[in-house]
Amino acid sequence: MIAGNSVIKKMFLCLVLLLAFLSCTKQTMMSGEGVLKGKISIGPLCPVETIPPLPQCLPTRDTYNAWATAVWTTDKTRKITTIIPNLDGTYMVDLPSGNYIVDFASVQTNRFGAGNLPALITIDDKDTTKLDISIDTGIR
Repeated sequence: MIAGNSVIKKMFLCLVLLLAFLSCTKQTMMSGEGVLKGKISIGPLCPVETIPPLPQCLPTRDTYNAWATAVWTTDKTRKITTIIPNLDGTYMVDLPSGNYIVDFASVQTNRFGAGNLPALITIDDKDTTKLDISIDTGIR
């Protein structure tokens, strides 16, 4: 009889764990995912801009790293992801559905014309949200 109770307790525990796992999986599937995409423009990078731009006046990986942007929770207490753009400034990030703030990845002491940052965005399930980011470096 004692062995029977032990087996029943183990089966009950397995059932509880299975239900907890399925509950978490269901919530994740229900939340959905969407895409944030756009282009990050940083400039000017030289005191005199030319058309077409001189090669030394184009953004590099170091430029994007120095002016890194990120997706934050709406209360800005947790960074969800850092946006890593291509060298032409375009980016695409998959995010769970919800509301977010896009802002600099770290505190900027010299927020020269941060353009449209911070920006409040909404990501909808199976939808694409477009946000072009313009960062003014203050170089004149």
